[in-house]
Amino acid sequence: MVTTSSEAAPRHEGLRQSWRLLAAAALGIPFWVLTAGQLPRGHVTDGGYWFVVGDPLVALGCLVALVWRRRYPLPVALVVVLASAASTLAAGAAFLALASIAAHRRTAWTATVTAAYVAAAQYNIDLYPIRLAPPPPWLPLLLTAACAGIAVAVGLAVGARRAEVASLRERARSAEREQSARAAQARAQERTRIAREMHDVLAHRISRVALHAGVLDHRGDLTAEENRVLVRSIVDSSHQALEELRDVLGVLRSDPDRPEPPQPSLELIPGLVAEARAAGLDASLAGTVSGDPPDTAGRTCYRVAQEGLANAAKHAPGSRAHVTVEGAPGDGLRVTVRNSPAATAHTAALPRSGYGLLGLTERVTLAGGELAHRPTSDGGHLLTARLPWPDHRGKRA
Repeated sequence: MVTTSSEAAPRHEGLRQSWRLLAAAALGIPFWVLTAGQLPRGHVTDGGYWFVVGDPLVALGCLVALVWRRRYPLPVALVVVLASAASTLAAGAAFLALASIAAHRRTAWTATVTAAYVAAAQYNIDLYPIRLAPPPPWLPLLLTAACAGIAVAVGLAVGARRAEVASLRERARSAEREQSARAAQARAQERTRIAREMHDVLAHRISRVALHAGVLDHRGDLTAEENRVLVRSIVDSSHQALEELRDVLGVLRSDPDRPEPPQPSLELIPGLVAEARAAGLDASLAGTVSGDPPDTAGRTCYRVAQEGLANAAKHAPGSRAHVTVEGAPGDGLRVTVRNSPAATAHTAALPRSGYGLLGLTERVTLAGGELAHRPTSDGGHLLTARLPWPDHRGKRA
């Protein structure tokens, strides 16, 4: 049978409670024995039954009352220290009561119980007719005050340790919560990154396959050559999508034997435009870029052009799409994708992910840029991104 932590905690607490009560009982025994040794001969048999009967019963009652010292700290402590005036054997219980109240670290409570402890101790000294000569009045007061100081010091130390342990536990719980929150945030960011990469890599390929398949399904007047070109394009796009999907999955699996695929860059945009043109989109490219932009800016620029051309092919078939890329160090990098209205009616309802522009906005924002998109006055669409391109040449000079 496996014991859970919730079951083990009360058990450990009960063991600690029993140990403290046994220690308090053992602490009172030496005082009781010493007092017995100083009693006159025949004291018990001559009617002093309180020492052997009443004194132990009061001590036992004090020990029982200490069981509830956590729930009722101040009343229990006062009852125990005042009752110890009638029992020498209850000295250990009174010591534990005073230490327990001091552990709460409340000055008013500690002062009240300490005063009651010192006063009760003075009465206890005269409880039995011992054979020793009466001590000076100041000596019992000094001894009881010293005992009270020791008990208070022990209680304060225990209270400080409890507070420190509670603080450490709270820190551990707080650190665990923060770690869980960071892990959840990291998982969310990783899911977003994976979704963004999967969309960027596959969405335009699958959209092109769906577009050409829709043309084949709805156009019955195509020539054999046109059908062959469309089928060839579907096959090529499908193979490319599978290859890119394999590359992405290889990276996500962290396969050490499979190198990470090269990341797209600004130099690949002409090839992207050529692919769009080969797929039937009237695409063109213009602009001048002076120098080599940062890798992040070039990669993001490629993704913007890719998303713009994919959306043009998906939502405006037969339209003209014009990509403009301009930039220079210090002036930033700007990419614009403008497409005209659809030249033909939509042949089929193409699948929509709904996350293309959302993921692109996140990507551009992470790169430190801004993304804007809006319909144009002629019914087309305009997609624009501005990316930072700092001029490090002036700093080096």
